Amino acid sequence: MSFKTRPIGTTDLLVTELGLGTAAMAGNHRIVEDSDHRAALEEGLNGGINFVDTAPFYGFCRSEHFAGDALRRRDNWILSTKAGRLFKPGEAPPHEAVEWPGCFPFRQTYDYSYDGVMRSYEDSLQRLGLDHIDILLLHDIGEMQHGAEANAPLQKDAMSGGYKALDELRRNGDISAIGLGVNEQEVCIEAMNHGHWDTFLLAGRYTLLEQHPLENLLPACEKSGTTIILGGPFNSGILAGGDTWNYAKAPTEVISKAKAISEICSDHEVPMAAAALQFPITHPVVSSVIPGPRSAAEMSTIFDWWNHEIPDSLWSDLKSSGLLHADAPIPN
Repeated sequence: MSFKTRPIGTTDLLVTELGLGTAAMAGNHRIVEDSDHRAALEEGLNGGINFVDTAPFYGFCRSEHFAGDALRRRDNWILSTKAGRLFKPGEAPPHEAVEWPGCFPFRQTYDYSYDGVMRSYEDSLQRLGLDHIDILLLHDIGEMQHGAEANAPLQKDAMSGGYKALDELRRNGDISAIGLGVNEQEVCIEAMNHGHWDTFLLAGRYTLLEQHPLENLLPACEKSGTTIILGGPFNSGILAGGDTWNYAKAPTEVISKAKAISEICSDHEVPMAAAALQFPITHPVVSSVIPGPRSAAEMSTIFDWWNHEIPDSLWSDLKSSGLLHADAPIPN
């Protein structure tokens, strides 16, 4: 399969418009066997994807371990991973182990300082068993993750020492691009006051279900030359037939909107998940859309959704029904 590519920011990195997210396959809220984890990666890479996103947090180092195995004997791949947490040996606390069944035996601590980011970068290289990382992202800053009071000092560290470390690695040529990996557009907007970012991995905020970044973040990114890697195109499940949104049970208003979108998709004989997957890449600021399969079969289904032919009338019906933002670019 052949995929179009787009640049990361103003760098020379060209990523496939469809990429591979690895949180789900690392066992986020569900046990994923090692064989399925490996098979999902192989299916995606063999199918023509060149871009993989991972993080130390996913499966408590499990994701980086398998991502490195999948890429080590391949060429022409682009990898992003993240910094902001450090891991030490020891069983994960019960409440974290429940979130990551099958996780590796490590404990996490947040550290967005200069030294913490440099240590995280070096640890990631060793876990991956690779000689380079292309894109390094500060992970999970924001009030949604930490609460307002706890986030303030962490974000201060991230925008000072953490950014200094990333920028130094970029200037030295150790990495090619820097950014954030977050769930909140507000964090990205604030970060733009503290330096030059090549990309933001934004999960779940510019999707078929919600397009608020059209009003502020996306225009700002277009002006600055920053691009978006769009994670969570299914809003953690609700746009692929599930009942979760933002990693929890979807509220009534979200369920109602998703149902309305689903009905229009059904009228056009289009799987809602196919429309959800194809919608975000239409915006010129979006470099890649990275769903998260848990198996080779799920990866194959994602390929089918990506290639599903969608009539123009579906998009116009969504707009005329007020289910898409008036300024949202649509495929044609």
